[in-house]
Amino acid sequence: MIPSSFPDSTEIARLTARMLLEIKAVHFNSREPFTLASGLPSPTYIDCRKLISYPRIRSTLMDFLTVTVMRDAGFEAFDNIAGGETAGIPFAAMVAERMALPMTYVRKKPKGYGRNARIEGAMNEGERVLLVEDLTTDGGSKLSFVDAIRETGATCGHTAVIFYYGIFPETEKTLGDHGVKLHSLCTWWDVLAEAKAQKAFDTETLDGVEAFLNDPRGWQEANKPS
Repeated sequence: MIPSSFPDSTEIARLTARMLLEIKAVHFNSREPFTLASGLPSPTYIDCRKLISYPRIRSTLMDFLTVTVMRDAGFEAFDNIAGGETAGIPFAAMVAERMALPMTYVRKKPKGYGRNARIEGAMNEGERVLLVEDLTTDGGSKLSFVDAIRETGATCGHTAVIFYYGIFPETEKTLGDHGVKLHSLCTWWDVLAEAKAQKAFDTETLDGVEAFLNDPRGWQEANKPS
């Protein structure tokens, strides 16, 4: 069923942050920072993959993501919904079901045998494809998926994620320069605001996270492992 009536974007952001906190997908630790895939430290970590194990929450968030895309991009803007391997695949399937559209997925790299394909499923020349992922940090990882989609002759001018870091100013420019518009439900700022409202972490931890969000590159440089 295609959702049509939902809260405005501010309330969607607050509720999304609340749900992520409720299932403990949000991790804050400024004393012992996490190491990101880039090798850089961070006092924040989010695990959106946990959402697939919570039916009520995942259903609500997929409704939110679907209506956000339709409001921002159009109700007849897409012909195909593609998930990025691997975290984007279940969310793409759920969005495709709601929008009554075909679903495909994009491999990170060719599988190395058989057709050596990066696109799994039926994607056709001229189709307008929405790329769905769980989250984006700086937008860079989305470009390879977008390029793989475009190599089929389809177009891809939009990507939708549940969570957007929202702290690296180059993200939307990186995507925009590649002809891609970003749609998201909430950012670290929304999560921090809800965590403060709920008193979900101690004051020292929240202050440390806020310092990171205000100057992530500076914080990472100051806290790099020696």
